[in-house]
Amino acid sequence: MGPLEVAFVTLGLLALYLTLGVWVFAAVGLVGLTTLTFILDMDIDRIGAIMRGAMWRSASTWELSAVPIFIMMGELMYRSDFSERLFRGLAPWVYNVPGGLLHTNIAGCTVFAAVSGSTTATTATVGKITTTALAERKYDQGLSIGSLAGAGSLGLMIPPSISFIIYGVLSETSIARLFAAGVFPGLLIAGLYSGYIGMRATMNPDLAPRHSETYTASDRLRGLIDLLPVTLLILLVLGSLYSGIATPSEAAAVGFLGSFLLVTVTGQMSWKLFIEAVSGTIRITTMGITILVAANFMSSAMAYLHVPQEIARVIVSLGLPVYALMLLVAVFYIILGLFLDGLSIMVMTLPITLPLIVSAGFDPVWFGVFIVIMIELGLVTPPIGFNLFVLQVMTKQPMGFIARAAFPFFLLLCLAAVIITIFPQIALWLPDILFNR
Repeated sequence: MGPLEVAFVTLGLLALYLTLGVWVFAAVGLVGLTTLTFILDMDIDRIGAIMRGAMWRSASTWELSAVPIFIMMGELMYRSDFSERLFRGLAPWVYNVPGGLLHTNIAGCTVFAAVSGSTTATTATVGKITTTALAERKYDQGLSIGSLAGAGSLGLMIPPSISFIIYGVLSETSIARLFAAGVFPGLLIAGLYSGYIGMRATMNPDLAPRHSETYTASDRLRGLIDLLPVTLLILLVLGSLYSGIATPSEAAAVGFLGSFLLVTVTGQMSWKLFIEAVSGTIRITTMGITILVAANFMSSAMAYLHVPQEIARVIVSLGLPVYALMLLVAVFYIILGLFLDGLSIMVMTLPITLPLIVSAGFDPVWFGVFIVIMIELGLVTPPIGFNLFVLQVMTKQPMGFIARAAFPFFLLLCLAAVIITIFPQIALWLPDILFNR
């Protein structure tokens, strides 16, 4: 059986296991086990050695120590009142912009993403305040929910991003450069979202009705005070990283200490909150690491079968223009995003797509930004878009309504992917400046 046939068998097995309801990490691991056993006819001792190597490579990388620390930082902020402070701080500044308080979804998610690194935490934290506040003011529910679904995905793009840490480990790319690369694409996506909201509200003012609320200069000043703690935390984390004082793991520790002190100083820290934050951190981290280990094992199996090299060879032999190649890769990721979570997609596909993209002349740092946008697309598409599920729990609306509301923001994410593909310096300019490439 040739490598291409093996690739089709592998995809078929993965689809079968997932259809049967097998957990993602188990399904991925079983694919590797099945191919090594029945295609390469390896004995159990050899397979065990490969599995142990995959576990060691996946779980012992020093950079991964930043993941649970950043998650813990986000959990502490999520379980405190900083979402309310974000809304109070942003509302006076965006109220008079076309679209009004709908922009708190975009700005709030952009700010909170910089202290979380998690899309679920970002969506839930901002949404638990804005969904109620906007509904009370009779803002259009579809635009409110859709904007939150799209903006919540910024948790993957705005640094510190857990997805960039995982990508950096898998691709052996500088995590600090990846963090820097995510800044302007993240702001670009936020700008596209806000521009769309402003355009819709200008065309139909009933989507964002004006009320008797008025905000004075003193209200805006108080808003800045509400935003100050989160702003200081962002500057603390990113400043320590980009100044070269701290590595990503050390910056995560600085961020955790800062969030712990903020929650404590504001009188919100309790044993209950702390234990809930630790439990959430353990649950999310364990899920991520088990998927990472399983995917590393499957990647090892694919390497033994020469699948990545053969697929890359076939695609290169097609002689596709660069943009046609990127379109093919994008469609591939969008299809995967319908069925798999972002972490699984990244760790399963990088052995195939990264060498292909690099050989086509693209920078691996740039591709990290591109693949995160592809993962963001999966967050707002059914049937397993995580952001859609979070919003369904919050709003009690049918999944079909939420998916339709999120669709315009799906298209805006696609537009962002096109823009950074045509103008890659949007992603590469800041890391090149900061790290003197």
